[in-house]
Amino acid sequence: MNLHFDLFDLKLFVYVADARSLTRGAEKACISLAAASTRIKQMEEAVGGKLLHRSAQGVSLTAAGQAVLYHAKRVMQQMEHLRCDMQDFGKGIKGHVRVFANTTSITEYLPQKLAGFLTQHPAVQVDLREYLSEEIVRAVADGEADIGILAGDVHTGDFDARAFGSNQLVLVVPKSHHLAGAPSVAFADTLDEQHVGLHHGSAIHRFLQRRAELAGRGFNPRIQVSSFEAICLMIEAGVGVGVLPASSAQRLSMAMQISTVALSDAWAERELKLIARNREQLPASARELFDHLVAP
Repeated sequence: MNLHFDLFDLKLFVYVADARSLTRGAEKACISLAAASTRIKQMEEAVGGKLLHRSAQGVSLTAAGQAVLYHAKRVMQQMEHLRCDMQDFGKGIKGHVRVFANTTSITEYLPQKLAGFLTQHPAVQVDLREYLSEEIVRAVADGEADIGILAGDVHTGDFDARAFGSNQLVLVVPKSHHLAGAPSVAFADTLDEQHVGLHHGSAIHRFLQRRAELAGRGFNPRIQVSSFEAICLMIEAGVGVGVLPASSAQRLSMAMQISTVALSDAWAERELKLIARNREQLPASARELFDHLVAP
């Protein structure tokens, strides 16, 4: 078999596969439908079999097409790494790492870890973004993120995954609240209370919103703020109650008139994991950061 795919062919194939349409794939690649069809047929001739099932409703991938899509996305990811690295080298930066993480790891674990890494690697740039754990897995799988940090029992497939820590979500209440001193409480039983939470775009807000929906309830905080400290200040003032990582709540409770109550829900106990699709295939700066984050 003599394969001669150029980068444009691979990009076109990804566009067509993602859109499930030869027409829309051609439009995204900015070529005519006839030219796109010719290129796909040439790819099929090169592999000696069909890559797409064509129908009036669009296209779907054959088994061979699935394999080509998998490798095409990996090639495109590596080209994006190359583009970013070369762009960064031109600016005097020696590496660019994309990290997607959940709220707890960003607020509790990463500041100190990243500070140490960036001190050792002043020419490396880290793009840190906050997402839900399921979104982080998809981003790593699709090559949007080099490294992911997530919580909970989320399937990570064949990724390289390492333990990153653990934390528990707890309910925070004013010292005078009727739940203060309770051994535990179910999250659903707190939803009649006024809640104070992080902003709508935060991963922990969307996580709690989903948990409330699964319990057949709504989650509409009375007020939303931008940090765990602000949540605790509002709780101390009697505005409501809130759900926070235990480490944040316990640290802030030393300076405020607030109490923590364990959540009895199984999902409140969360193991943090560091993931990469394949550590060995990460760019050098991303691989160094991965190793730094899992180091004791």
